[in-house]
Amino acid sequence: MMMAAAAALSAWFWNERFWLPHNVTWADLLAADPPGGSPPGALGYPRAGHLLAALPLALGILVVRILFERYIASSCARSLHIQAEIHRRAQPNTVLEKVYTSITKNPDSRHLDGLSKQLDWQLRKVQRWFRHRRNQDKPTTHTKFCESMWRLTFYLCIFTYGVWFLWQCPWMWDTRHCWYNYPYQVLTPGLYHYYDFLVMFVHHLATVSLISFSYANNMLRVGSLVMCVHDASDFLLEAAKLANYTKRQRLCDFLFILFSVAFFITRLLVFPLWILNTTLFESWAIIGPYPSWWLFNGLLLVLQALHVVWSYLIARIALKAMLRGK
Repeated sequence: MMMAAAAALSAWFWNERFWLPHNVTWADLLAADPPGGSPPGALGYPRAGHLLAALPLALGILVVRILFERYIASSCARSLHIQAEIHRRAQPNTVLEKVYTSITKNPDSRHLDGLSKQLDWQLRKVQRWFRHRRNQDKPTTHTKFCESMWRLTFYLCIFTYGVWFLWQCPWMWDTRHCWYNYPYQVLTPGLYHYYDFLVMFVHHLATVSLISFSYANNMLRVGSLVMCVHDASDFLLEAAKLANYTKRQRLCDFLFILFSVAFFITRLLVFPLWILNTTLFESWAIIGPYPSWWLFNGLLLVLQALHVVWSYLIARIALKAMLRGK
């Protein structure tokens, strides 16, 4: 009974008439060789099961991250005189720990008065305990430096690989190639590695959905363009953070300006005028809309709305800094 229900749910979720254009079936994409044959080294068509390969890959990259932060980033931090700070630890107290973990980390005056009476402590001692306990949970500058150095290295590698790979692809220069002969587009090793490398490191629901489902229904060409546009500014933000942690304010300001300019150009100009133009209009003209076409474009429009919100927040930070003379 359970197996039949699961099979029915799977059949409903992967309905061909939702995910694929008219007259295309999943069986067509499972074919050993696409129409016209495959170029040398091609991997056939993408399959949803390929995404499971991201699980051991994520574990492997997690190990690499731990080793990178512990031995490389930590050594760089020490060479820049960023030592691992030791926060003063709050003295063990079962009652206050339970309040801190289960009720509130910032108790109001009523809670503080009650705890003071219950423990027979002075009010300032209770307040000091919560302050020390909150500080225990804050990452040190050394820790934040190592995390940002990892993200800088990771984002820069992804973006560099993406530009190198896409430079050789026709759809980088003419986005209509994303839709010619869709979905009968073979999966090349370079495109497979670009997608698989990112899928476990993106946490926004819309982006995870776009990457996973676009892989399953072979919308990888335009997906690679979307990821490259998003990678273009991330490493600059991490570089600015590193400069801030090392107290190089002028370098930090310069990198933040570069990040802001790159973010505004890629998210407010390139993404809508290049990406949304091809997903909304060129794809409509070449293959026509179908149910999942509306889903993907809806998610891309959600991302664009987020771009506007984030751009507003970045601009507000920059404006406040300039008004303070920084």
